Amino acid sequence: MLRILHDTKIDFIKYWKMAAAGTIGFIVLGIILLGVHKARTGHALNYSVEFTGGAVIQLQFPQAPAADIVRKSVDQAGFAGAEVTTFGDPKNYLVKVQEKAGDPAAANADSVGAQIVGVLGRQLAGNPAKVVRAESVGARVGSELQTKAITAILISFVVTLIYLAFRFEWRFGVAAIIATAHDILTTMAFLAMMHLEISLTVVAALLTVIGYSLNDTIIIFDRVRENLKKQRKESL
Repeated sequence: MLRILHDTKIDFIKYWKMAAAGTIGFIVLGIILLGVHKARTGHALNYSVEFTGGAVIQLQFPQAPAADIVRKSVDQAGFAGAEVTTFGDPKNYLVKVQEKAGDPAAANADSVGAQIVGVLGRQLAGNPAKVVRAESVGARVGSELQTKAITAILISFVVTLIYLAFRFEWRFGVAAIIATAHDILTTMAFLAMMHLEISLTVVAALLTVIGYSLNDTIIIFDRVRENLKKQRKESL
């Protein structure tokens, strides 16, 4: 087996205080930014249309249009602040319009798509846009999805803690709980810092993080426990 580095002896434990301070600072900064986002927008996290309610429109063009023209047209159609991104290739765009109080059009995906296509038809003569997909999510459904997503994450975390309590002795269990919580909190801090959109895909990713964190922790702690039994006379 090819080995690039030989006889490496890196004392990772020597820098544990620096690593702990950096991690704690990162998490605290993320929590502060969550509070800032809450104060500015009313939401600590940047929830997607799936959670807030609104419309998702997929547009297709014969030729790739300029992104700024598409965004300008969406604003002119009356949906300022909508998320406009390319979808797969430059000829396809995905427009996400969040539902607003007193704006019933945002809950009707077909209406939203027709308004946007109408403006695009005037802005891009000879390159007509076509609505490939139009979906709407009601605010009530979005709220239910948000509750279920949070519940799913909490249940998976609690089940993980119960498993660790039975799997290891208390000192390993406590360390495993801290390690798993660390992975979740640092991920949430990163999402807050970058103000990334929280969608159902992100929720699935968080559940995956919990699973991989648990798997990694169990493998390492099993090996540590085996070595402690084999080398009782040696220092930890």
